[in-house]
Order: sequence, then structure tokens, then C-alpha cells
Amino acid sequence: MTTMFKAVIFDLDGVIADTVEYHYLSTKRVAEEEDLSFSRERNQKMQGRSRADLIDELVKNSRKVYSPSEKQKLGERKNHYFQQYIAGLSQVDILPGVYELLRELKENRIKMAIASSSSNARTTLSNLGITHLFDCVVDTRTIRQMKPDPEIFLQAAERLDTACGDCIAMEDGEAGMKAIKQTPMFSVGIGSNDVVKTADWHVRQTSELSFSKLTYHFSQRRNS
Repeated sequence: MTTMFKAVIFDLDGVIADTVEYHYLSTKRVAEEEDLSFSRERNQKMQGRSRADLIDELVKNSRKVYSPSEKQKLGERKNHYFQQYIAGLSQVDILPGVYELLRELKENRIKMAIASSSSNARTTLSNLGITHLFDCVVDTRTIRQMKPDPEIFLQAAERLDTACGDCIAMEDGEAGMKAIKQTPMFSVGIGSNDVVKTADWHVRQTSELSFSKLTYHFSQRRNS
């Protein structure tokens, strides 16, 4: 007998839409303005972390000492650039296979939540035209601890009124996967990051996702 999950919790950046690139471009722009170095690799490592953590990482090797207020202003500047990028998002920017998966989950009455470290999560969902598909959005407005702390995923399960063991959680970031691994949730990792590859089910790209495959892999682990 197939064991069915009851809820799916999605990270947003890099799982629903490829906004990770926009985070990189907006941070890189600040870095160049401040004569600092910033690479795609460092951006990948910082996925899911707070904006304050990102700015601390950005300036840590600078010869200039930045005050807390100066670092806050850098973060605000980075966020302003990011908002400019996501203003042009539409449904065509949803990653391959994801919209079809969301529709299948909805048709099968599976609860869905967003667990995003981005303060722009609701704006991004609105621009993509898919806010109505999710039962709740958990982001920086409602949590105290950022990924890799599991709070954001635990809160999502609580708001969905679903036991963690009945949830699937999807991530493409190192911090997010570490967070999921601290819960009883079934983890799905997307991408090439080594930590993401430790998920219960790993795929290289979102086009490999489907409702039937999620059901199969979840059932395999629960029945093993």
C-alpha cells in the first residue's frame, strides 16, 4: 500500500523560481560599488541565511571597518537592487515542472507552504501569480531563528496543522537542507550542492519533480 504525504513545504529562491541569480547580481552590484569581492560560490553558501549574515560575509575581508549602521545600509541597498530585479517576474519565470507539480498537489488536496528566508517572499509569489496555491507563507516576518535552524520548517508544519513526519520539504540551499535534516520531514534536495545531495531524494533540476515520483520516494522511505 502506498504511503501518502499530507503536505509539501517549499523553499522559494531556487526551488519555485530562479531568483538565486538575482540575489547574486544584487549583492555583486553592492560589492563592486564598495570595491569588495563576491563570487557565485559565496552566494550559494549564503543561500537561506539572513541579510545581516550576508553583509557580514561580504565585508569580512574588507580593509574598511563597517559600523553596524553602515552594514544595515549595505543590506538595504542590496535589497533595493533585488526588488528591482523581481519586479519583472511573471509566471513564465517559474522553474521547469514546478507549476505542473503545484497543480497536481492542489488537485490531490495536499497542503502547501512556503518557507523562505527572503523578506520579499510574498512579493515574489504575487509577481509569479501563484500566491493562491499556498496555504501559508512563513518568512522573516514570523521567525526568530534563520536557517540552518529548523524553526521555519517546524512553524510551516504547525501552521499547516500537519505532523512533521507527514511533510515533504524541498530545498536547494545548504543552510535549508541542514535545517530540514533536523526534523522528521522527508527531504528533497535540488541542485549540485554537496549538502543538498544528502537529501532523502535528490534531483539535479526541478524538471525531474512530479507528484507520482514524490509519492513513490516518500512511500519507499516510510515503508523501508
